[in-house]
Amino acid sequence: MFKTKINTSELLSVKILNPNEILWEGKAYSISSKNASGPFDILPQHANFITLIKEKIPIIVRSASEGEKEFSFDSAVMQVHGNDVLIFTQIES
Repeated sequence: MFKTKINTSELLSVKILNPNEILWEGKAYSISSKNASGPFDILPQHANFITLIKEKIPIIVRSASEGEKEFSFDSAVMQVHGNDVLIFTQIES
């Protein structure tokens, strides 16, 4: 069986947090969701990006260690800078 070794520096470092705690943190191959402009994917080396995700639209994280994980929030702000992804939840409007 052929296995491809993934360099962990090529993965996304993801942190999902609310004002009180870190809800999930880990390394991921990709993230998918949808914003007002439509569906999008975040891959390693993505351009800097910030977006609002509303109405419990799923955020799919393809974790390097836990497989695919799905999160939904009333609203969230996603910030991508380099290979770091921060998702802030429980955003008050």
